Amino acid sequence: MQFNPCMKHKLIRASARHFAETELAPIAAEIDQHRIFPRDVIARMRQLNYFGLQVPAHYGGAALDSISAAIVVEELSRVCAAIGLCVTVHNGVAVYPFLQFADDRQKEKYLFRLASGEDIGAFSLTEANAGSDAGSVETTAVRNGGSYILNGTKIFVTNGGVCNIALIFALTSLPDAKLQSSVFIVEDGFEGFLRGELEDLCGMRANPVSSLFFEDCRVPEENLLGKPGDGMKIGLSTLDNGRIGVAAQALGIAQGAMEASVKYARERQQFKKPIASQQTIQNYIADMATETMAARLMLYRACELKDAGAPFGCEASMAKLYCSSVASKVTSLAVQIHGGYGYSKEYDVERYFRDAKVTEIYEGTSEIQRMVIARSILSQPIL
Repeated sequence: MQFNPCMKHKLIRASARHFAETELAPIAAEIDQHRIFPRDVIARMRQLNYFGLQVPAHYGGAALDSISAAIVVEELSRVCAAIGLCVTVHNGVAVYPFLQFADDRQKEKYLFRLASGEDIGAFSLTEANAGSDAGSVETTAVRNGGSYILNGTKIFVTNGGVCNIALIFALTSLPDAKLQSSVFIVEDGFEGFLRGELEDLCGMRANPVSSLFFEDCRVPEENLLGKPGDGMKIGLSTLDNGRIGVAAQALGIAQGAMEASVKYARERQQFKKPIASQQTIQNYIADMATETMAARLMLYRACELKDAGAPFGCEASMAKLYCSSVASKVTSLAVQIHGGYGYSKEYDVERYFRDAKVTEIYEGTSEIQRMVIARSILSQPIL
């Protein structure tokens, strides 16, 4: 593993940081407070190929390696986690299944649109009775001529309020009459595809999270992703990849909170000297910096394994578990360092604190990550 970033990674970080500081920083608090999805900024992100981070160039993508893609998400999230969320979900769990499981016709039809950002993608697995228990999906897809008829409801869909293409997990009946989940490519123009109101959430408020409803929604047979019954296989593979993106997002939040705390500690005077001179504050900052660096190394390790074509599911879960835990700890310390001001919306750390928590929940809770990690370790032969 290369501990020193190469020139390409340095340039990608500098470019993403410049964009985040100039385009996102001035509006981050406002779009959070008023739940605004900044379409004008999203349009400018399209020009930087942020919606096709790892899509091959012949489909219009940037063809980046996984560390480069993680750096982009990290830098966006360092300033505005809700926009980092839009990018990582689009790339990590909406585009990725097309790269891995779509046939050539589906790739030609959808990847150009997704990579350009012309279409925003969503990944829809969660239902009222299917969260950590992904096998309890109740949405159905019934074969009808050359189509499938979808009925059901998906909840807490990231990008749900603006997605043009959604990957929907639904139960299909196989020849042996056993119900298994399959994945369908559903476009927003399909009749019977409806959206709910935007969720009023604690954090990530600038991301348009909503429910999606399917009422006799007719989906062409050719929009089945993979084969009937492939839903669990596609879902597990996609979530492994998505966890790398969430880890990058959590890392960015931690980095932003730490930097804000260092700046505040240098400027804030108490007892006629900066609070940065107090040993307790120094200890907090030392812990924040150490754990943030450790999280970064763990994330990049998972990225390297993925790019090497090696199994990376366990390491992705480790990165997601640890980075999200670090984000929650660092943002909590950031609020503590800021004191009463840290509890005020006038300071960014209040938003970081709210945004961090959900990284321990979506793409598999921390409890689920521990289960995945333990199963992987226990399945290995004893040396």
